[in-house]
Amino acid sequence: MTGKIVTVFGGSGFLGRHVVRALCRQGWRVRVACRRPHLAGDVKLAGDVGQVQLIQANVRNRASIQRALENAEAVVNLVGILTERGSQSFQGTQGLGSANIAQVAAEAGISNFVQVSSIGANKDSRSNYSRTKGEAEAAVRKAIPTAAILRPSILFGPEDGFFTRFAEIARVSPFLPLIGAKTRFQPIYVADVAQAVAAALSKPEAAGKTYELGGPRTYTMKELLQYITREIDRPRMLLPIPTPIAAPMGYIIGALSRLNPFFGPPLTGDQVQSLKVDNIVTGNVGTIADLGVTNLETVEAITPTYLWRHRPHGQFQPPHVDETSRVDA
Repeated sequence: MTGKIVTVFGGSGFLGRHVVRALCRQGWRVRVACRRPHLAGDVKLAGDVGQVQLIQANVRNRASIQRALENAEAVVNLVGILTERGSQSFQGTQGLGSANIAQVAAEAGISNFVQVSSIGANKDSRSNYSRTKGEAEAAVRKAIPTAAILRPSILFGPEDGFFTRFAEIARVSPFLPLIGAKTRFQPIYVADVAQAVAAALSKPEAAGKTYELGGPRTYTMKELLQYITREIDRPRMLLPIPTPIAAPMGYIIGALSRLNPFFGPPLTGDQVQSLKVDNIVTGNVGTIADLGVTNLETVEAITPTYLWRHRPHGQFQPPHVDETSRVDA
């Protein structure tokens, strides 16, 4: 270990666990700042004994951010939500939260900062998710001009929120809702993004730059759903739902989820807005290759290793029996 401390906000989440592991391999001492450290003990297994420290922090509480940044030399902000639940809003978590972290880090004299955003982040977006991501980027840039901003497309990997979510729906529903059939995505493996985060933190030339991170291939929404149902061996009808119908439905479901923080909505109006825009690398800024991360994993190579759980017969499909040649005892 080098002895240098990096504080990772949101380090106990889906992407965070991979980022912590990548930073440990680089020799950093990693301080994981999260709301419920008592539930994140498994993150400590990412490094050597004593290399990973857990600390309680809430991005809406500047005092807790200050404690998390004591003696730190670098910061990674991974905090983000896909849906609003209870008191967790896009504005409070992504917009205000990112601004708080960047401002407190600037006050502490920290200039090595990596902000993980998303492709499509735009302050003028009609999607609250994308708009607050864009506002977060602007706030980080204002407080720390040397910050590196990474914008990944949708992530895949065990416990992801896209392939796993639709596979779970296909297990119980005779059809899958198809919204934004022609919208394009560029899924990227979560561990590849983690490598990009670690590279952005260690490369001086990444300071002040923005990178879009996409996988080796693009897919339409329809192609992704067809792939999922084929991979889990559950043929399902894809039911096209026009946006004018899907949006009101999504807003109603999203409102119900705000009232019940334990309800995970299958669709929100904000997600419908996001599905109107392609989620692919534009080529206007840097890419993951510019960070030195190459030989990216593909959807077809990784997702079968965890989607098998959703097949009717699990990992091993039963052999086909030819009834015409069967001989009964």
